[in-house]
Amino acid sequence: MKRNGINGHALAGPVPLRIRFGKALFRYRWFYLMMVPGLLYYLIYHYVPMAGLMIAFKDYNLSKGIWGSEWVGFKHFETIFGSPDFYKLIRNTLVISVYRIVFNMLPDVLLALMLNEVRKMWFKRIIQTVTYGPYFLSWVIVYGLAVAFLAQDTGVVNYYIRELGGAPVNFLADNGTFRSILISTDIWKNTGFGAIIYLASLATINQELYEAAVVDGAGRWRQLWHITLPGIRDVFILLLILRIGSILDAGFEQVYIFLNARVYEVGDIIDTWVFRRGLEQLEFSVAIATNLFKSVIGFILVIGANKLAKKFGGSGIW
Repeated sequence: MKRNGINGHALAGPVPLRIRFGKALFRYRWFYLMMVPGLLYYLIYHYVPMAGLMIAFKDYNLSKGIWGSEWVGFKHFETIFGSPDFYKLIRNTLVISVYRIVFNMLPDVLLALMLNEVRKMWFKRIIQTVTYGPYFLSWVIVYGLAVAFLAQDTGVVNYYIRELGGAPVNFLADNGTFRSILISTDIWKNTGFGAIIYLASLATINQELYEAAVVDGAGRWRQLWHITLPGIRDVFILLLILRIGSILDAGFEQVYIFLNARVYEVGDIIDTWVFRRGLEQLEFSVAIATNLFKSVIGFILVIGANKLAKKFGGSGIW
């Protein structure tokens, strides 16, 4: 406290940061308490395991452990980049991931837009249930369905091909059809779930905008172009950025289940190669080094995509 020399009133000085922080902490103590479980989850299962990244720079030995293994620097990265399969793996991963981005996001938006136009709620619920149901099926079950339809000897499709006088096609082991099967089954399985996100975004659009558009004489197509699509643009950009950040993933679970030796040329991706090297051949250091490389590339892509989104008028992630 200090005293003003003119009127004698006491003036309060600036409150120390420690006191202000303590008051804010006490005031919002219940909110911080609710954050603790989530913070502990990310700390224990996402940040602490990052210490294992040093395996990428060591010749890891199970008996010696992480700390006892010998440092080898960038040896394992040289092994990865020097592998004769590396560029094939990068090509397959990028092609499948780009296919997923292009052909998976558009069906989500289209389904959400069509459901948004349905006025009969009972019909809308039925369509949502039918399209959302496959999301709960595991990829093993989806692969079983694909075999039932596309198997060379017993598949339904090849049965009709033979009935029409054609030669049966081994769709699941053909380089020309393997990627198409991956993308089409992924669309069938995940489109309903993806549409829910856009339906939630459509529900937040102010209905007064549509009423004003009707007064101005705008039809359904103009309302769609000038109100609906701008209303879900930020969500679309956000999901696109996230997908670009994981462009080197390409859906390991699905690819691993569908993959066979005959389609390695077009279907073998980074993650399946890492699985074989890391778990089947026990080359843990090579596997960790590959995943570290993927993480760095993904981080760079997310930063770049976010900046581009902001540059072209989008909101981005942050």
